[in-house]
Amino acid sequence: MKEFLENLKLKDWKVHLWCLGILVVSELIGTMVFTIKLSGSESAGISFSLFPMLYAIVIGIILASMKKIPKQVMDTASPYVGLSCMLLITKMSSSIGPAWGDIVKAGPALILQEFGNLGTIVFALPVAVLVFKMGREAVGASFSISREPSLAIIADKYGLDSPEGSGIMGAYITGTVLGTVFNGIMASLLVAANIFHPYALAMACGTGSSSMMAAALAPIVEAFPDMAETLNAYAAASQTLSSADGLYMSLLLGIPFTNWLYKVLKGKKAAKAEQGGAN
Repeated sequence: MKEFLENLKLKDWKVHLWCLGILVVSELIGTMVFTIKLSGSESAGISFSLFPMLYAIVIGIILASMKKIPKQVMDTASPYVGLSCMLLITKMSSSIGPAWGDIVKAGPALILQEFGNLGTIVFALPVAVLVFKMGREAVGASFSISREPSLAIIADKYGLDSPEGSGIMGAYITGTVLGTVFNGIMASLLVAANIFHPYALAMACGTGSSSMMAAALAPIVEAFPDMAETLNAYAAASQTLSSADGLYMSLLLGIPFTNWLYKVLKGKKAAKAEQGGAN
């Protein structure tokens, strides 16, 4: 046994120990659901959820800012992000085949909604480039909603240590911290507005992030409990599609369109110089 442990050479044991500790604390806290009742209304009000993944990010930020986690440990942990994303994408891809029948039955509405993900480029990229004067980081942050599949695409195409990698990591962490709260509140407001059909709201929940989907779906199901089973089915089908064709949408349309618009906004010479310097 001693020889076996010596051969393992667990030089990254501190990284795994820190991750295990943060994981245990986050899971012990568990999911917390908050509901704000609207005065004079019999509806459920505005609700949002906080998930263990959020706690893990916040705990890591606090410990790092307090210098409790050594810089060496954080540097050692960086490559594990890309490795974890590859494992996650493999797991997500393996679920596409068994769910193919449900995807076909979902109809064209679920497929066409993927074009809505391109809206992040149109709205976010001009603000990032023209207002905040961002460089290539804007490409990584704006070409998608910056969840796990997008993270894997950037890691493979540019590398997470590139400007594009820095951009998507910043957007990913921001989405983890604020995304679930925002989605829960937004879904509650849309339910209260009574503009969209419950099925349309359920389909919109499937953005490619399980935590965001759960946060957005909760107030919708609470408002229409008699449709709970159907709403869950639509949300699940949309989530599967966002994980399946959303990946190709980002690769074939999202990134090329973002790079083109970036060159237009930045100026072709400046954009080419930045890209050449990065290479």
